[in-house]
Amino acid sequence: MNNFFAHETAIIDQGAKIGNGTKIWHFSHVMPNAQIGEHCILGQNVFVGGKAQIGNGVKIQNNVSVYDSVILEDDVFCGPSCVFTNVVNPRSFVERKNEYLETRIKKGASIGANATIVCGVTVGQYAFIGAGAVVTKDVKPYALMVGIPARQKGWVSQTGAILNDQLICPETGQQYQLVNNQLEPLKS
Repeated sequence: MNNFFAHETAIIDQGAKIGNGTKIWHFSHVMPNAQIGEHCILGQNVFVGGKAQIGNGVKIQNNVSVYDSVILEDDVFCGPSCVFTNVVNPRSFVERKNEYLETRIKKGASIGANATIVCGVTVGQYAFIGAGAVVTKDVKPYALMVGIPARQKGWVSQTGAILNDQLICPETGQQYQLVNNQLEPLKS
């Protein structure tokens, strides 16, 4: 049996799979068949759909809904009240559950508070989505995205620090390089 913590006000439906060391806080709801990895933290009032997938080490701050067809890979950070959608053209009177589009947030990416991720996009590994940004198309790995709609403003390191013109992380000294307009760390 898995060893996880759920606050007494959290609702964990039967059939949800939750990894060891995960903590689920006040008023959260995890639907049947949802998959949550190990050592995750789900803040207050988080909803996880039954067809959502959450990797290991993911941190989801308060008031976030991770709907069906949203995949959060390992070490993703979701800021307070960030938004995921799963249908491009919702109408209350038209059922579109068979039209959900997959949204994938790759390993180590961060999504700022109140940012919106429109369904069907992939956010690359270690990308950084600024607070309040609206992401409407795929995001490159390590890209820093801001604004409405979100546009690339620069590059960030694996630690989330903004890279300088020489593509060096000011925190770690790690050097990066552009290859075919894609950022990757230089191997030492």
